[in-house]
Amino acid sequence: MRRRVLLAPAVLLAALLPGCGLTSGSPMVDDVRPGSIGRGEPLKGAELTVTSKSFTEQLILGAIMGIAFEAAGADVLDRTGIQGSIGSREAVRNGDADGGYEYTGTAWITYLGHSEPITDPQEQWEAVRKEDAENGLTWLAPSALDNTYALAMNQANHKKYRTDNLSEVAALSKSDPSAVTLCVEVEFANRADGLPGMEKAYGMDVPTGNVTQMDTGIIYTQVAKGSCTYGEVFTTDGRIKSMNLVVMDDDKHFFPNYNAAPVINTKTLEEWPAIPEVLDPITRKLDNSVAQDLNAKVDVDGEDPHQVALEWMKEEGFVTEG
Repeated sequence: MRRRVLLAPAVLLAALLPGCGLTSGSPMVDDVRPGSIGRGEPLKGAELTVTSKSFTEQLILGAIMGIAFEAAGADVLDRTGIQGSIGSREAVRNGDADGGYEYTGTAWITYLGHSEPITDPQEQWEAVRKEDAENGLTWLAPSALDNTYALAMNQANHKKYRTDNLSEVAALSKSDPSAVTLCVEVEFANRADGLPGMEKAYGMDVPTGNVTQMDTGIIYTQVAKGSCTYGEVFTTDGRIKSMNLVVMDDDKHFFPNYNAAPVINTKTLEEWPAIPEVLDPITRKLDNSVAQDLNAKVDVDGEDPHQVALEWMKEEGFVTEG
């Protein structure tokens, strides 16, 4: 999974070395002024660097943070798009960058080394926030955006089988085993927090012959065509809306919470304590529906992630044109 890869010790050590591969960046030069955020330019005089991972949603979130800082008066260096799961986090931790959006489940499981996620999303965020404080990182208020695993099906199969949650999928796998066919990634098929764990948690019994492993992008098209009844998806992926797929509710809360939240270098926050008041209103607006719409503009319509972020910030009134 694109942001939950477990790193081998040598890779982890390399990622922890000073510099973290952040050798380039470019100034953000959006002509924006305060809207509902940034009034009075409380970050005027600040020189802040924003970072992100390299997949679509992260590029959009990194741009959102940078544009918010610009509107609040800061000069912003754009170092978004860092390859790998840990690079952007380490950039913030060691001071090469000042902030970025991160996911609670990724921090708890991949970075902080816990094997068991916390079911309640608020408690998960609080646990991450408390533990990461020791690493010089401050987690600001979380969003409702939860980019986790799910199963989805097309409208025709939803009408035919009438399943809305994973418990109902499990019941169908017992009453009509041939009806439950799955398209999944190789990693999801073999991870304890993927298919094996889901089957155990819900009492599913899906025959091996009913499971087809394939690349992520292909899953969406195969589910949309009905080649498999259910496919593994990410809950904020723009293709869910564009292909009109129906996501099954994880009614037993098996999958970890991956809520996005700003993570700020604590020293930066001490120097610029207005950062939370700039970012909190934006973070509160982020949920799965918003993320799906924004991600689709990039992944389906081919638009530029930074421009998508800028237009959304204007539409929501967070910033105005300069």
